[in-house]
Amino acid sequence: MKQFAVDGHQMAYQDVGQGPVILLGHSFLWDSNMWAPQIAVLSQNYRCIVPDFWGHGQSQSAPDNTQTLKDYAQQLLALMDHLDIEQFVIVGLSVGGMWGTELTTLAPSRVQALVLMDTFVGLEPEITHQKYMHMLDTIAQLKAVPQPIVDAVSPLFFANNAHKDSPKLVENFKQHLSSLEGERAVQVARMGKIVFNRRDQMDDLANFALPVLIAVGQEDNPRPVLESYLMQDSITGAQLIQIPNAGHISNLEQPQFVTEMLCTFLAKVYA
Repeated sequence: MKQFAVDGHQMAYQDVGQGPVILLGHSFLWDSNMWAPQIAVLSQNYRCIVPDFWGHGQSQSAPDNTQTLKDYAQQLLALMDHLDIEQFVIVGLSVGGMWGTELTTLAPSRVQALVLMDTFVGLEPEITHQKYMHMLDTIAQLKAVPQPIVDAVSPLFFANNAHKDSPKLVENFKQHLSSLEGERAVQVARMGKIVFNRRDQMDDLANFALPVLIAVGQEDNPRPVLESYLMQDSITGAQLIQIPNAGHISNLEQPQFVTEMLCTFLAKVYA
C-alpha cells in the first residue's frame, strides 16, 4: 500500500501494473483488497489505482472538510494529479459507483469510461435510509458493531445461498464487522452517513457522454436490479449486465464472470 497526504490525512491506495489507468472504488465496509481477483488479471494490461475509502482499510479517518461524496471525489482527483495521471477509467462498486459519478461530473474530460456496479446514485429510499441511520448511530454510540447488527447487515452483501456457496467469504466479512471498534467504528459510521445521505445525481447522468457499463448481481438486496435499469434509462447508450448468482459484492461471488466482463468492456474502450 502507498500513502497520499490530502487535506492533512493519509489516504492509502494500491498502485499495481502498467498501461492505461483504471481507478477502482470498493464497497462501504470493505477495502481495496475486495478487488484482488480483478487486479490480478487487469494489472497485466492496465495500471490499477485502488484507494481505501476514508476510515476503511489502511486509510486514516476523513478530513474534517469531507462532508459529501463530491468532497471525496475532489480528493481522488488530487490523488490522480499527484500521480500525474490525466485520463482514466472508473470502476466503482456500491459507494465506489456513487463517488465515481460525482468524479465524472466534476471532470468529464478526464474520465474515459465508467463502470457502475451494484450501486445507485439517486437518493437512498426512505425506509432503508432510516434503518441505516439507526444502525450507524448505534455503532457510533457503542464504538463497536453489536452482534444483532452484524447478523442483520451481513446477508445484505451476498446472494441468497452464499452461506452455502461462499461460506468463507461470508464468515470473513462477519469477523471483519465484529472487529470494528473504538475510533475506527466511529469513523466507519461517519462515512456511512455520508454514503446514505448522498445527494440525488440522477439528473447528472443525462449529461454523461462516455461509455458506461452498469452491472448488478441478480440477487443484490440493497441495490436491486430495478435501480440499475433506472440509471440505464438516464444514460444514453449505457449497457446493462445482470450477474447471475450474485448479491451486492458480485465481484467476489462471481469473480471470473466479473473479470471477463470488465476485460471485454475495457478492450472496447481502448480499441
